[in-house]
Amino acid sequence: MSDKAIDAIVIGAGHNGLACAAYLARAGLAVKVLERRNVIGGAVLTEEFHPGYRNSVFSYLVSLLDREVMADLELEKHGLTLLHRPGGSLSLLPNEHMYLPRDTSQAQDAIARFSKADADAYPAFEEMLEDMGELVRGIANAIPPNFGGGWSDIWRLVKQANAFRRLPPQRQIELSELMTMSIGDVLDRWFDSDPIKGLYGFEGIIGNYATAYTPGTAYVLLHHVFGEIDGRTGAWAYAKGGMGAITKAMASYCEALGVDIVTEAGVAEVIVKNGKSVGVILEDGREFSAGIIASNTHPQVLFGQLIDQAHTPPAFQQRIAGYKSESATFRMNVALSELPRFASVDHDERGLAAMQNTIDICPSLEYMNQAYDDAKTQGWANKPVISMCIPTLLDDSLAPPGCHVMSLFCQHFRRHLPNGQSWDEIKEQVADTVIDTVAAYSPNFRAAIVGRQINSPLDIERKLNMLGGDIFHGKLSLDQIFSLRPVGGYADHRMPIEGLYLCGSGAHPGGGVSGIPGKNAAAAILKDRKRGVI
Repeated sequence: MSDKAIDAIVIGAGHNGLACAAYLARAGLAVKVLERRNVIGGAVLTEEFHPGYRNSVFSYLVSLLDREVMADLELEKHGLTLLHRPGGSLSLLPNEHMYLPRDTSQAQDAIARFSKADADAYPAFEEMLEDMGELVRGIANAIPPNFGGGWSDIWRLVKQANAFRRLPPQRQIELSELMTMSIGDVLDRWFDSDPIKGLYGFEGIIGNYATAYTPGTAYVLLHHVFGEIDGRTGAWAYAKGGMGAITKAMASYCEALGVDIVTEAGVAEVIVKNGKSVGVILEDGREFSAGIIASNTHPQVLFGQLIDQAHTPPAFQQRIAGYKSESATFRMNVALSELPRFASVDHDERGLAAMQNTIDICPSLEYMNQAYDDAKTQGWANKPVISMCIPTLLDDSLAPPGCHVMSLFCQHFRRHLPNGQSWDEIKEQVADTVIDTVAAYSPNFRAAIVGRQINSPLDIERKLNMLGGDIFHGKLSLDQIFSLRPVGGYADHRMPIEGLYLCGSGAHPGGGVSGIPGKNAAAAILKDRKRGVI
């Protein structure tokens, strides 16, 4: 592809960048994707991290991946296979466990061991989340209306308000509460016992440095339940071969349409002339021209490193400067010579089926709050909240025969440490704390580890250019969602420079492997192109 042939440049070959490129290429545009690293995928990546052992490096589960993106980009045809988990969550507790399968009556039996009242309340709670998930899915798929926008924004607002109006009055109240309240306050209203609160409370702090009682954390729960697999709201699956299979399939689809994907092509500057983006300059000095630039970067990278702030309005500059970005996430993979045995879980057919799902260490809301307090004081939790997955129970391609890999997603770990400490110096020590936490529940875990991969918040920032180590490209707080993402007035993917669009997780609906920001950014671009705006 010659420079003159380029209609659009996409910065970043993560899943949203590839989705955006795919939709633009489907419409006949000549597209070039520029990736800073030597591999594509961004946070949706599979690597061999120990000889013979492969796993998803950052993101590790499939649920939010948009069904329309999967169909339009023909991901299954291009190699993506989803491995369906039985469903449910396994929560490790002191001297016991609680497994909630998808079957409601069986889940009630499990909860009743701790509280009969909670077991009785559970079906209504699950039904409420199911209804909320369907509504939030619709909101997530729509481009938000802009403040001060025109008729198209008003129409989008009316359509989304109408979806809210169709809810029964009780659901309208519940949705309003879930959008504003803390996860702790919501769970205290529904339940009495610690195990069920801990299990659902964790959903409010995934990638979110907050306490259980921080206002707005209940929305983060909604953000994680709007996904679906085969029509099942809140269901999760593994990608066969790891999450990199998703971006590999996306890249295959893009290349079939002629998209030019270039690695080791870090963008140093977006060229702006007369208020319009006209091309990019790479770190190695190469230049490419195009009338459309779609950025899959963190908003503060785009408007802090790649573009001179002088090209944007003062109010926009002020809000971007104040954009909050820190998820307090520590991500590990371990290579295991044998399957971990959890002391309270029988390794029979039922127990192994439970272990195919997510395995959490978050026994109570107080446990979550203590992790937050530890991180606030010393930079990391002494007893972290941990979500574990063992994908090799369903995908034996990731490890040698009889061996396993485990993903560990851990909270809370600050990006900036107190007292001048560096993550480069202490991450091995902190990783030992994570191992110790799991080993307290699994007597053979430590001895089974033959290798490990550690990504501290600093590593996440460095490798993925996610400032603050924020896996969502910015906090999902009340002032940074929907029409306020990334900032008010620019929620429709159109940035305050003509021809420049945001197509990554810094745009609505935020983080998670959905492909929606890329899909919707492409829709905005194609609409502007049809209208002759670009």
